[in-house]
Amino acid sequence: MDLSSLAVILQAALSPNPDERKAAEQGLNQFQYAPQHLVRLLQIIVDNNVDMGVRQVASIHFKNFIAKNWSPLDDTQQKISQSDKDVVRDHILVFVTQVPPLLRVQLGECLKTVIHSDYPEQWPHLLDWVKHNLQDQQVHGALYVLRILSRKYEFKSDEERVPVYRVVDETFPHLLNIFNRLVQIVNPSLEVADLIKLICKIFWSSIYLEIPKLLFDQNIFNAWMMLFLNILERPVPSEGQPVDPDLRKSWGWWKVKKWTVHILNRLYTRFGDLKLQNPENRAFAQMFQKHYAGKILECHLNLLNVIRVGGYLPDRVINLILQYLSNSISRNSMYTLLQPRLDVLLFEIVFPLMCFNDNDQKLWDEDPHEYVRKGYDIIEDLYSPRTASMDFVSELVRKRGKENLQKFIQFIVEIFRRYDEVSAEHKPYRQKDGALLAIGALCDKLKQTEPYKSELERMLVQHVFPEFSSPVGHLRAKAAWVAGQYAHINFSDQNNFRRALQCVVSRMQDSELPVRVDSVFALRSFIEACKDLNEIRPILPQLLDEFFKLMNEVENEDLVFTLETIVDKFGEEMAPYALGLCQNLAAAFWRCMNTAEADEEADDPGALAAVGCLRAISTILESVSRLPHLFVQIEPTLLPIMRRMLTTDGQEVFEEVLEIVSYMTFFSPTISLDMWSLWPLMMEALADWAIDFFPNILVPLDNYISRGTAHFLTCKEPDYQQSLWNMISSIMSDKNMEDNDIVPAPKLIEVVFQNCRGQVDHWLEPYLRITVERLRHTEKAYLKCLFMQVVRRGCYKINICMNE
Repeated sequence: MDLSSLAVILQAALSPNPDERKAAEQGLNQFQYAPQHLVRLLQIIVDNNVDMGVRQVASIHFKNFIAKNWSPLDDTQQKISQSDKDVVRDHILVFVTQVPPLLRVQLGECLKTVIHSDYPEQWPHLLDWVKHNLQDQQVHGALYVLRILSRKYEFKSDEERVPVYRVVDETFPHLLNIFNRLVQIVNPSLEVADLIKLICKIFWSSIYLEIPKLLFDQNIFNAWMMLFLNILERPVPSEGQPVDPDLRKSWGWWKVKKWTVHILNRLYTRFGDLKLQNPENRAFAQMFQKHYAGKILECHLNLLNVIRVGGYLPDRVINLILQYLSNSISRNSMYTLLQPRLDVLLFEIVFPLMCFNDNDQKLWDEDPHEYVRKGYDIIEDLYSPRTASMDFVSELVRKRGKENLQKFIQFIVEIFRRYDEVSAEHKPYRQKDGALLAIGALCDKLKQTEPYKSELERMLVQHVFPEFSSPVGHLRAKAAWVAGQYAHINFSDQNNFRRALQCVVSRMQDSELPVRVDSVFALRSFIEACKDLNEIRPILPQLLDEFFKLMNEVENEDLVFTLETIVDKFGEEMAPYALGLCQNLAAAFWRCMNTAEADEEADDPGALAAVGCLRAISTILESVSRLPHLFVQIEPTLLPIMRRMLTTDGQEVFEEVLEIVSYMTFFSPTISLDMWSLWPLMMEALADWAIDFFPNILVPLDNYISRGTAHFLTCKEPDYQQSLWNMISSIMSDKNMEDNDIVPAPKLIEVVFQNCRGQVDHWLEPYLRITVERLRHTEKAYLKCLFMQVVRRGCYKINICMNE
């Protein structure tokens, strides 16, 4: 197909007419393996005279084709000619930085695929191209490629990192020269920031797991460190900074600052700790501690001082700096440097970061669901100055408590005192919020340390309980959270425990969503701590009702785990609520799955909450396991989940679904025909992609055969005996299958022989034949024993048959 014809088909792929789009896609698929198809696509992608929409379609098709076919798992399936590969490799290096950013993303992914597949064996000249272009006008392109190349080895083990050491040796001298020139530019542009950021990323990937030997040379390492410290110390350009906070934190010069802090933290925590180093690296650690760790600390403190006087630092930078300071607390030399500025740091920088702020209030008012999500998302903790501040205070009182715990608690007590003494309109609500957060963060230390340990109950009564009625929503939420942190202390007056529990329960009906959510999580702690469940029984229906309402509002795995705690604690007493619980959890599961599919994020909270819903369902089924009639009632609610999630759609929750199938097939009075309809789905999954789950699938298959023996033996549509044979024989005859993968197979044969005596004699010979055949090639002793058991039982049956 010539270029013009290909462009016409790509244009048709943008048509609003679905028939035209489908015809275009079929045309692309028809010609995708034709010689030079990839080359022509690349020509269209880089042609500035072609419509941008057409170029984008071409880039996506190009990327998808290369991802699938450049390095197929089966070498016999090569579908790209060597000449086409050569042309792509020769030209993509130049084109990747020349095309607009919209297309660069696609070509960058292609380049990543090719480099990961071909370097160094099939692309030995790539490094020469990079070195050459680092010395002429293609610096940006060379850095872009070098970033991908270095990232290939970022997480590789020692023996796999050998190629990156050559990359470092041959490119770092050029990088250092470029870095040095860029740093000396007066009034640098944003393009300079992009180049420095690329150099930082290359350095990061190259040193992430091991320091290359080149950097053991103190002169070379010092040259790099002087440049990093230069970047760290000097203010970012004021001109051009975006006003919008979301754009500002992603601005090029702040990205440079972030990556610089990232690198220095990594050097300090992984390579600057003498205790963690082997003898070879100990000298490097000593050198780093002596010459650089203190300088970095000083720079970090100066940077943080900017926010003390109202200046700006991105959240991620603050978080990383506080991580560095937290890691410095336990080291005497570093703590000595920190001490003179510690009070200012603790009381004028760290504590204010712990307090409720304008951004919190804006999010609370405008998007309470997002406020809740951020508050319980561990990924957010990596970017949160508040979380890093809590960690810093916790580490300070844990490692240097003798000098710091008393003065910090006195500071908190003074905030409580000022808060109590002033009128409502003048109360420092946000400072009280920060003080409560600090008390909650230090709970482990305070529970173990006198005189604070003896004062905790009084503190809760005097400073926490009143805030359950606060006119300020975030204080009501914080009161619930703090109460949950201290639910397990030994209350001298059980009335105070009851009062705390009642306060938490009352706030489950709060008008503000974050308060309701924090109250539910606090309730989990109180239920765990509760020695007399009679205190909770009267309000159990109300609690469950509030849970169901919240589950309709937020997708949060912690919410589901709290419900699990209730179910687990009350056991069979949950029987009257079992059906309703499963129905609500099933509904929540489908909502979470829809959210996860829409977001297409592997760590999406909706996906985590979906897993939590299934685990909670399993907990409910286990709690009512002695009441078989309930399983009949629950089955119609769970069947749609089991049917859908036993296919490829359910790969992320397959283990949890199999556990539910196991419960349903074991505890139900009988196995219904609807439940039998799941058997073929498990067989298809095993044959296709689910071999890693074979031990999990073994459990329900055992239940089907042992508890539904008659149906297993008599049904012919489908023929369960035949499908079982097909699956077991396929797995056991597969020479590529590891011994560990097929352990469940002989166990299943044993299940058949034990439960179907005298009714499966025609299967004895074939099962024995494949067992003996596989036994000859088996190395694992445990698997050999399983095979021998099958052979003994089978031969015993044959002898009986012969004697009869």
